[in-house]
Amino acid sequence: MRYLLSILLLLSQVSLFSQAQISQDNFEGNSTITSWFGDDCLIDTNFTNPFPTGTNLSSKVLKYSDIGGQYANVRFDAGFNFNLVTSSEFSLKIYVPSSGITGNQNNQVSLKLQNGTSATPWSTQCEIIKPIVLNQWQTITFNFGTDAFINLDPNSQNPLNRWDFNRVLIQINGENNNSNVMAYIDDFLYSGAISTCTNLVWSDEFSTNGVVNNLNWFHQTQLPNGTSWYNGELQHYTNSQTNSYCSNGILSITAKKQTLTQQNQTKQYTSARLNSKFAFKYGRVEVRAKLPTGAGTWPAIWMLGKNIIEPGGYWTASHGTTNWPACGEIDIMEHWGTNQNIISSAVHHPINGNLSIGEYTTNSQYKAGVSNNFHIYAMEWNAQSITFSVDGVNHLIYNPTIKNQYTWPFDAEQYILLNVAIEPSVSSSFVQSTMEVDYVRVYQEAALATTNFQNSERIKLFPNPVSDKLTILNLENTNPTAEIYSILGQKLHSCILLTNETNIDVSNYQNGIYLVKLISESDNNTYKFIKK
Repeated sequence: MRYLLSILLLLSQVSLFSQAQISQDNFEGNSTITSWFGDDCLIDTNFTNPFPTGTNLSSKVLKYSDIGGQYANVRFDAGFNFNLVTSSEFSLKIYVPSSGITGNQNNQVSLKLQNGTSATPWSTQCEIIKPIVLNQWQTITFNFGTDAFINLDPNSQNPLNRWDFNRVLIQINGENNNSNVMAYIDDFLYSGAISTCTNLVWSDEFSTNGVVNNLNWFHQTQLPNGTSWYNGELQHYTNSQTNSYCSNGILSITAKKQTLTQQNQTKQYTSARLNSKFAFKYGRVEVRAKLPTGAGTWPAIWMLGKNIIEPGGYWTASHGTTNWPACGEIDIMEHWGTNQNIISSAVHHPINGNLSIGEYTTNSQYKAGVSNNFHIYAMEWNAQSITFSVDGVNHLIYNPTIKNQYTWPFDAEQYILLNVAIEPSVSSSFVQSTMEVDYVRVYQEAALATTNFQNSERIKLFPNPVSDKLTILNLENTNPTAEIYSILGQKLHSCILLTNETNIDVSNYQNGIYLVKLISESDNNTYKFIKK
């Protein structure tokens, strides 16, 4: 990686959190929701609690005033897609006074999930309806994994298999009526589980210039059938630095228009295909990369079973026992130059009843500028499911109900592949294009380690975890520089510590672990804090 190598070397001894998915609001300043909006109704998100009794003594609440709107509701956009596999429960407190109701509607509250990016977000919504009791505060939970739900479109999938929900609607006493409802809402919460894959077990930051690190990677160059690669691809893969090399913390895999004869075959294009010399079962893979461009380019970040029989593959000689697709294939990222800015992921496995014939499950998402900017392509794999995302936004969750040798060959170790192939559709004007990889990281489950990150007697960070203001207590006789870095090595803040206390606003930081590096004559240690 191009920066903060010293910090990242320390990270091999510390567990790392993936970003949590949290939407919460107590309407008293502790909120991750900034987009409350009233449809066909009036709302006030800073209203004095008119009924500070029972289970809710807080001073501020959201006031919901349906004054006859036919489809009144209050809603917000989360800013991320809900991962209902890891966390499917939403909760809120509600008080509906009988004096604020007209009509004879059922006393109920609905929570609806929608795709806020759709032109018709209601068309594929999923809804849970719960009864309420008037004239008292009560906590209502909506669990899309266990509660009865209603899909407006009966062809919609089970919500646990949906990745596109990013909007929440709350509706009281139903819709398609002109009755009045006055209600008060408080303590809304959705807390997506932080990834259990928290321990960095293997990585390559590509920090050494020149050849690719052969302790981590194997160049796969042998034509598997003696004449070509699969899918009619046109390239030779090589171990030449013209096709793969490291420079300034970046691995470059370059596909080139270049005539090359090897293995008694002449081809007009060259590229590189790397196999990781590390294999694992279950965990999270994160790859930060910028993709090549041009019709005919086919970059991929993917995985194969360590037990695959494939001529020329790194693991075949020592562990090859199983042919494709019975070995299983996990495609973290695939991109085709003929479909710019569309990122696809897939799992390949045998068709039911025949281990020799493959089928696959796939989905994709639009991501602007994939060939101009770096993005994080991630896959999280456990015994139940495999989830794919780009920059934290999920687009595919594979979770078959029946798991057997046909649907789930994903119960054994897999290894990582990086390559850029050339398809027959390549443009005649194509010369070369490169996939740039900033890092490859693999995380697995482990307890949070705090070794080498304890507060000292002279420097203390509090509160920890912190929600908005981090205080650094400096009892040294010097004024060291403090630098804050994200877990990905991005420098976020720098300041000179005051004698005694220095306060730093971290309210806009995402939830997770951050590192504070102190630079002085007496203290060059690194400390950690958790933003919640």
